[in-house]
Amino acid sequence: MKTSNTLKLKMCLLATAIASSLPVNAELLSDVANAVNQGKTKLNFRYRIESVDQQGIEKDALASTLRSRLSWQSGVINNLSVQLEVDHVTSIVADDYNSTTNGKTKYPVIADPEGTDLNQVNIKYTKDKLDVIFGRQRIVLGDQRFIGGVAWRQNEQTFDAARFKYQATDNLSVDYSYVFNVNRIFGPQDGVQPADWHGNFHLSNINWSVSKQHSITAFAYLFDNDVANAMSTNTFGVMYTGKFSGVKTTLSYATQSDAADNKNNFTANYYKAELATKVNNINLSAGIEVLGSDNGVGFSTPLATLHKFQGFADKFLGTPSQGIEDIYVSANSTFGKLTLAATYHDFSSNRGGVDYGKELNLQAVYKFSKHASGLVKYASYNADDFATDTDKVWAMINFAF
Repeated sequence: MKTSNTLKLKMCLLATAIASSLPVNAELLSDVANAVNQGKTKLNFRYRIESVDQQGIEKDALASTLRSRLSWQSGVINNLSVQLEVDHVTSIVADDYNSTTNGKTKYPVIADPEGTDLNQVNIKYTKDKLDVIFGRQRIVLGDQRFIGGVAWRQNEQTFDAARFKYQATDNLSVDYSYVFNVNRIFGPQDGVQPADWHGNFHLSNINWSVSKQHSITAFAYLFDNDVANAMSTNTFGVMYTGKFSGVKTTLSYATQSDAADNKNNFTANYYKAELATKVNNINLSAGIEVLGSDNGVGFSTPLATLHKFQGFADKFLGTPSQGIEDIYVSANSTFGKLTLAATYHDFSSNRGGVDYGKELNLQAVYKFSKHASGLVKYASYNADDFATDTDKVWAMINFAF
């Protein structure tokens, strides 16, 4: 009899527990449903033709690729939200190019491999002045000289990471990411280049807005690269941006040394100085950027949006052993829906007095509507004592919904 009463008591307690939990679960399910219903779906289609004429390679490359992207962002539930993004890159009609995975090594490289990739999948927690993001995500820091997404390529670079962003005061912000895998533009499958870089990467930024016109960013990037040991480095630096009577000034300095299992022994420096202003309707800028060298090793920025720097021809994706100095001038202007831009580069070594070459970049962007835009771009690298003459042409149209 006692056993029976005990069993009944346990059953009652269990029933009470289940009953009391039902409203909570129902409320949770309702919140989840609301978060899903409040979610936003986006579609993007980017079609591009790219041609490369590179001296020393008999065949010219021609790529015709379409990137299709599906993105979904949930609503917020209990300070949490979810993001999903899938990319698919396919070749259409023309595939006479070396994608780094297709084995067509008789052609110049156009690094747009075909494939389907989970570009982003992450969960975000937001409360007050703190954002925490965990999972595969896009990380873009500053001008992307050190950390970027390489969004120009059809397969974007994203990071498997835990990221913490904190707005300490109105003028001071802290941004730290621990990255355990880099999803590179050469994926989703390994080819000549690995699709992923596994390791331990620490990305730290502290930004201080001194005033509306002046800001200072201190940064530290510590790379322990398990796949490419020569890319294991510690980099510490600072960037200043300011405006004086209509002239924008950018100054940056960094120092880099070997780390982890990097067999090289070096300490190299980075410098940048740029002035920019606007005359009538024309934006003008001029600057010098130096990636130094030490002991035969150049200052490297392997996680940068490299296409944005040192010329669209991409001749300096890896820093030469003697370093590089880039003196450049640029101009751009907008006429209604049309934006035109031109940049000229003069490249030389940081050590040894070598003239690398010169490059001209031209670009035109036209915004057809809220959902469609087009681009035409040209790069011509004229080699002196580094690499070979290279001409590249792009034509691209982008649809976003």
